[in-house]
Amino acid sequence: MDLAESKVGVRAIYQPGASSIEGSPTALQMFHAHPPVMAMPHWHAQVEVNYVIRGSVHYRMSDHEFRLNAGEMCLFWGGQPHQMDESSDDSLYAGAHLPLVYFFRLRLPISISSRLMKGETLLTSATDAADVDNFARWFRYANSGNPAKAQHAVDELLLRIERIALEPYSMTTSKTAVSLESDQPHPHSSRSVARMCDFIAANFLQDIDSVDIARAADLHPKYAMNLFKRTTGMTLSKYVTLLRLSRAQAMLMSEGANVLQVAMDSGFGSISAFNKSFRHIAGMSPSDFRRDIRLVTTIPAGAFRN
Repeated sequence: MDLAESKVGVRAIYQPGASSIEGSPTALQMFHAHPPVMAMPHWHAQVEVNYVIRGSVHYRMSDHEFRLNAGEMCLFWGGQPHQMDESSDDSLYAGAHLPLVYFFRLRLPISISSRLMKGETLLTSATDAADVDNFARWFRYANSGNPAKAQHAVDELLLRIERIALEPYSMTTSKTAVSLESDQPHPHSSRSVARMCDFIAANFLQDIDSVDIARAADLHPKYAMNLFKRTTGMTLSKYVTLLRLSRAQAMLMSEGANVLQVAMDSGFGSISAFNKSFRHIAGMSPSDFRRDIRLVTTIPAGAFRN
């Protein structure tokens, strides 16, 4: 993660950058570090898993908030604007950002995956000492430069996430118990969605549409669109747009970034389409976002606490 020191504070503030998760929206990244507070809400096109090893952190999501203490874990869809606005001085967390192509390899109940995609957060305290060692090892393996070790880390991490559904957990905005019995995803459907995500990941900066995506997965366009919407809760075009916006968000952080150039380089065909899509997710124009993110980094990190 890119960290920028506050000009008047002593604590680091997280900023998205071209090499960070926002700028690489199709990459699987693992982390193991002290979590810095976020200057502003951000978003990315991956599912995020966070495990707090020490201390505590607080998150603000689009329609709810929650705190994680040591020994607790969460899972949420990063496509919704979210902000870690508190992080204790001693906090240490680990986890990963999972692109959808990895997420749909998971054998999770539909009741979990669909609710995550709709903006809910899964919380669990069913962790143990092995998680402390495992997350540290997965991070080392993922960043070792050894492809075999990196793949081993990914495989073990996915298995660990699947185990979440086998032990007690809660969904932040749910008022009813989640059934774990008769809602397993159909293997063929998950594979088809994963193939669509693979194609989108490789081509989202190009001019692609649902016909191209469906063809890559050997599906009829109408069936592909319905399957993707039923599985993820969003349309194919919305997912493509989210990948582009995630990349654009990071590019806007660059010194001297030109909004028109960012729009073109992030796959949008026109500045008007870019402005409309960006405003829809961020609640402001790209120009205002670029201005505000630069202004807010001059505020002490402590100002983001409640």
